[in-house]
Amino acid sequence: MRLIFGLLLLVGLGLAGFAVNTAKGRFDQYQNALARTQEAVVPVRDVFVVKRPMRYGDVLTPDDVRAVAWPADAVPAGAFDTLDAIFPSEEEGNRTVLRAMERDEPVLLVKVTRPGQEAGIAAALTPGMRAFTLQVNVNSGVSGFLRPGDRVDVYWTGGGGQGGVTRLIHANLPLIAIDQQTDTERNAPTIARNITVEVTPAVVAKLAQAQATGRLTLALVGVRDESESEAVEATLAEILGPQEEAPVVEQERTCSVRTRRGAEVVRMPVPCPEQG
Repeated sequence: MRLIFGLLLLVGLGLAGFAVNTAKGRFDQYQNALARTQEAVVPVRDVFVVKRPMRYGDVLTPDDVRAVAWPADAVPAGAFDTLDAIFPSEEEGNRTVLRAMERDEPVLLVKVTRPGQEAGIAAALTPGMRAFTLQVNVNSGVSGFLRPGDRVDVYWTGGGGQGGVTRLIHANLPLIAIDQQTDTERNAPTIARNITVEVTPAVVAKLAQAQATGRLTLALVGVRDESESEAVEATLAEILGPQEEAPVVEQERTCSVRTRRGAEVVRMPVPCPEQG
């Protein structure tokens, strides 16, 4: 009897040890999983986004925005983290949308005007830059395919040696308006008469001089083209290529004398004297 009791005791102790060891293993697994979860937690901060699609010229109101949690190390530049930052109490009026925003897209400083300010070129200009207007037509304006937000290379054609010259005077100029339209979402092609570019004051002087002394032509730059156009120049001589010089034909030398016959003066051919 004692032998059976001892065996049962040993079996019980073994099962208890196995259960404790199993529980400890499961607890260690839980602790490791919890530690990995805590390491995966990303710090966040509030960023205000729009509740609905917004287009150029729409008025932004407090009912159009809401706060969402955004990864703190990936907050876009110019984002707003408080409602008071978007609609400061010390400034009157709402903001106007300058660039299209889709639902849940962050409201950025470059996409809206200042409170109470209407959408326009002055509101969209980068600090230190100037708006300058160039006259174009169907040929120089890329057949009406230009729209605000595009970039163009500007070529100047003017007088010069060998029949004139065409030269790239500035590359990758950003367009901020076509005629009186500044909406970057405008897709319908129109034949522009004027385009407005955003440039530095030094480039304004350069373009003004070029427009006054020659003819300007625009070349559209691709949306995904990040290359820089090199300085290029073409003359009429380069386009036509080398020209053969016409042979010089010596004309036969003739000599004559004039003599009077009554009231008439007559030219009479005579042998030419030999040249020494």
